[in-house]
Amino acid sequence: MNINISNTSTTPLYEQIKNQIKNQILDSTLKQGEGLPSIRNFAKELKVSIITIKRAYEELEKEGFIETITGKGTFVSMQNKDRLRETALYEIENKLEIVIKQAKSVGITLEEGIEIFKSLYEEV
Repeated sequence: MNINISNTSTTPLYEQIKNQIKNQILDSTLKQGEGLPSIRNFAKELKVSIITIKRAYEELEKEGFIETITGKGTFVSMQNKDRLRETALYEIENKLEIVIKQAKSVGITLEEGIEIFKSLYEEV
């Protein structure tokens, strides 16, 4: 699993890890039923606290992206991929709603907003 952590990012480490795992599940880099590293081994590999990995895994499990089977390990959830995508879209819509409200409050038009979105989308 390829996870890149930025120590200069304002995003907490657990969230960076969680988001990258989630994206790899959604784009099928990580397949349904595929095993994830143990918390201890993953923490060692990424040189982060066990607590950081535990929190990322807990949040992913709450969101239905992974499941832990006692005595066996942690695996990509066998849930329907469409359902996982729907969950991700719901989160994105909520975040966009907050941004749109901020944009409207400072007078950004729909056209300006779309242009900003397109520009950022192409950069990422």
